Amino acid sequence: MKVPSAAPVALRPLFDSSLSTVVAGFVAMMTGYTSSLVLMFQAGQAAHLSDAQISSWIWALSIGMAVCTIGLSLRYRAPIVIAWSTPGAALLVSSLPNVPYAEAIGAFVVCAALLTAVGLTGWFDTLMKRIPGGIAAALLAGILFEIGIEIFHAAQAQTPLVLVMFFTYLAGKRLAPRYAIPATLAAGIAMAGALGLLDFSRFHVALAHPVFTMPAFSVSAAISIGIPLFVVAMASQNVPGIAVLRADGYTTPSAPLISATGFASLLLAPFGSHGVNLAAITAAICTGREAHEDHNRRYTAAVWCGVFYLVAGVFGATIAALFASFPKALVVSVAALALFGSIMSGLTNAMQDPRQREPALVTFMTTASGLTLLSIGPAFWGLMAGLATHLVLNARRA
Repeated sequence: MKVPSAAPVALRPLFDSSLSTVVAGFVAMMTGYTSSLVLMFQAGQAAHLSDAQISSWIWALSIGMAVCTIGLSLRYRAPIVIAWSTPGAALLVSSLPNVPYAEAIGAFVVCAALLTAVGLTGWFDTLMKRIPGGIAAALLAGILFEIGIEIFHAAQAQTPLVLVMFFTYLAGKRLAPRYAIPATLAAGIAMAGALGLLDFSRFHVALAHPVFTMPAFSVSAAISIGIPLFVVAMASQNVPGIAVLRADGYTTPSAPLISATGFASLLLAPFGSHGVNLAAITAAICTGREAHEDHNRRYTAAVWCGVFYLVAGVFGATIAALFASFPKALVVSVAALALFGSIMSGLTNAMQDPRQREPALVTFMTTASGLTLLSIGPAFWGLMAGLATHLVLNARRA
């Protein structure tokens, strides 16, 4: 007679994980940090924040992302990856220097309160249910396309490195698909070392310490920072984040995800966090087949991503220095290759329904174009263009 396992269900992901899920989690974390960590330093320096305040900012974001990613992934058994708002960080580069820091913290609180309210009311779920599946899949493909083509841009600057990684990936897909990305990452690091592209001269170990700032509230800060951060978070993070999950077959309700990230942002705002939201690009690294062949086990990749977030939060400055030691071509190439499967899946699903093919194509092209209007990124405008096309072409048709 088979005896059922007595191990607690919540602990199984850490023990049941394979190498592919661990690497997917690490690549997701690395992609998120290397793509926009510099924006935090840039915004902080422009606002004349101290090193301790900037370190606390990174700590608060990392802890919020870690707790939410691990908790939500275990709760819903889905690869739910949380990230900071990169467009939000870009917004702060220009707006933060014009506002006293305490009032900026108050604006972060306002944004977090709005996000929490949206999640608790449940209207976001209603909105997402009305988006056709083909458009959601095309949105995913368009979001990831810009990252996917980075490997070919990197090949122009670091041809030997990228070629070794690319052919290692192809060999891995042919011989051992599950370990193609781990092998590619290892080959990339080895080749970067052989070419003398690894620079550990600025690497140092340093712990991050949270710095509390009492929020101060002003109408001007709420209008110039709080509300724009909320709009950007919803349009550029949460909408495509849910689309990524839906496109890969995960039906997790969005309301508790939005409210959980909003509440975490509310608690961590006094320590510098401008908000944590659903991830899109980094989430796709954990939702795809490269993370795990078993659809029901891919959430372990997100759990590992959360673990790496936790380490990054404690050693914020150390992680930044470590990533700076790798050549940019290595980072963007391994991220691009990890997303190939998700891009293929998105394009395939987008074109399945004949009635949705043209709206899906418009969604993909608009999103992939990088169109930005009113400080809102291409994911939102791609979705709007696709829905408009769908309504015009299919209104009142049987």
